[in-house]
Amino acid sequence: MVAADSEGPSDPGVRMFRRERSIPLRGSAAALCNNLSVLHLPVCNLTHFGVVHGPSAQLLSVAPEGVPLAQRQLHAKEGAGVSSPLITQMYESDGSVMVYWHALDSRDASPVQAVFARGIASCGHFICVGMWSGRVLVFDIPVKGPNIVLSEELAGHPTSVTDIASEPAQEPDCMADVVTADDSGLLCVWRSGPEFKLLTRIPGFGVPCTSVQLWKGIVAAGYGNGQVRLYETSTGALHVQINAHARAICALDLAPDVGKLLSAAEDTFVHIWKLSKSTESGCTEVEHCHGECVPDTQLCGAQFCDPSGSSFAVTGYDLTEILRFSSE
Repeated sequence: MVAADSEGPSDPGVRMFRRERSIPLRGSAAALCNNLSVLHLPVCNLTHFGVVHGPSAQLLSVAPEGVPLAQRQLHAKEGAGVSSPLITQMYESDGSVMVYWHALDSRDASPVQAVFARGIASCGHFICVGMWSGRVLVFDIPVKGPNIVLSEELAGHPTSVTDIASEPAQEPDCMADVVTADDSGLLCVWRSGPEFKLLTRIPGFGVPCTSVQLWKGIVAAGYGNGQVRLYETSTGALHVQINAHARAICALDLAPDVGKLLSAAEDTFVHIWKLSKSTESGCTEVEHCHGECVPDTQLCGAQFCDPSGSSFAVTGYDLTEILRFSSE
C-alpha cells in the first residue's frame, strides 16, 4: 500500500486548466453528493448537463462554446396515490420524453426512516439504481420500445446505497463491471449479466463512501474523511490511500481514455490525479496533476466533460451556475 498527500507540486509537463464560460442555471444545485451528470455527444457536437434541485432536475443541452441551446425542468411524477420521493423516473437523453417510472417499495421503512433512491449507473442494457434499504434495483432496458422491466434486486449492503459506478467489461466472463457503495463504507463488486454475481466485498472502516469509480480492474472510492482509496476489484486489496481533501469528498469521476481521476470535496478544492499500473510490479501508481480552488463554495458535483479529461465541470451548493474548466 502507498499513502500519498495532495500537497505535492503538480507535474510541470501536464497542462493546467483555465476557467471557461459558466453555464447559468434556473435554480441552484442541492447539497447532494454527485450532484452533476454530464453526457458528451460528439456526433451532435452537444453536451448534456443534469443537476438536481429539490424534487426536480434541470437538464441543459450546451454547445461547445458554453451556450445553452435548451433547458428543461424535469419534475417528479405525482398522482396515483404515490408521493414524489417514492418515484424513480427514466427519460430520453434530452429530457423530452419520460419513458418509464417506477414506484419505490417503502413497506419495510419505519415511520422515521427516509425513503429514497441514490446512486445510478448503466451497464450494457441494464440500469442499476441504489436504494435507502441497501438494495440495488436492476432494470432491463430493451434495444427498442418502452418495455422496461425490473429484472432483479441485489442484496449486498446493510445500509443505504450512496453511489454506483460501472465500466464496460474488459474480458468476457471474468471482469467486474459494476461497483456499489454504502453509508458504512462497504463496497460490493459485481459482474453483470442475466443474473448479477457478487465477486468481492470490500469492508468499510467506519466512514461513509460517498462516491466510487471503476477503471481497468481498479475501484476508486472517495470517503467522508477526505480520503481516496484505490482497491483491486478481484481481491479487494488496498493499493493506494490518498489524503486528498480536508473535508468530505462529494464526487469522483474518471476519464477512461487516459486514466485521470477527478476528486471534489466540501473543502472547495478539485484535484486531478493520473492513475497508471506499474509494468514491473503490477501495482497502481498515482500522480497529482492539478488542483483548483472554488472559493467560498461547498462543492457538490464534478465530472469530466469528455473521455480524454481535457475539460471538467463542477457544481456548488446554492450556486446558480455550472462552472467549467478546460486545459490550456
